Amino acid sequence: MSEVAYPSQRKPPPYLLAVWWLVTAFVERQLNTQLGRHAKLLAFLTAFLGSTLLVVSEEPPGSKEKWTAPATEARKKSPVAVSESSLAAGQKIYLKRCLACHGKTGNGDGPDAADLGIHPAKLSDPAIAAETDGALFWKITVGKKPMPNYGSRLSPTDRWNVINYLRTLAKR
Repeated sequence: MSEVAYPSQRKPPPYLLAVWWLVTAFVERQLNTQLGRHAKLLAFLTAFLGSTLLVVSEEPPGSKEKWTAPATEARKKSPVAVSESSLAAGQKIYLKRCLACHGKTGNGDGPDAADLGIHPAKLSDPAIAAETDGALFWKITVGKKPMPNYGSRLSPTDRWNVINYLRTLAKR
C-alpha cells in the first residue's frame, strides 16, 4: 500500500505578528537600560528576522501537492445507486455539512471560505467529476485540514449519497 502525503494546511495565527512585535518591544526596553544604543539595533534585527520567518512560513512546504487517494481506495465502487432519494439525501447533507465552505453550487465560495486560509475545492470543477467515486469517498472519509474527516460523522451510505449529489454539481 502506498503512503499518502498530507500537506500541512497550518498557517501562523494572525495575531502572532502582533505578539512578536510586543515581545520585541519589551526586550528592547529591557536591553535599552542595560545596553544603550545597541539595544535598538538588536531589537530591530530580531523583529526583522522574526517577521521574515513569519512571511516565509506563510505557505507551508508541500501545500500545493495534489491530494490523491490510495489506489486501492480509488478503485472502490459505490454500492448506492443514483436515484431521486439518494440525490435528495445527499443534497440535504451537503447543504448542512459542506455548503459553508464549498458554496451552494460547489464553487468553493461558501460563507466560511474566506476564513480558511486556503481555497476550498471547487466541487463543480470537471477535474473533481473525473475523480472516481472511491477517491471521493476516501477524501470525505479521512478529510484534510481544514476539512474535517467524516468517517465517524456520516454513515457510509450518507457519504455515498453526498458523492451522488456532488456529481450533479459538475453538470451545472
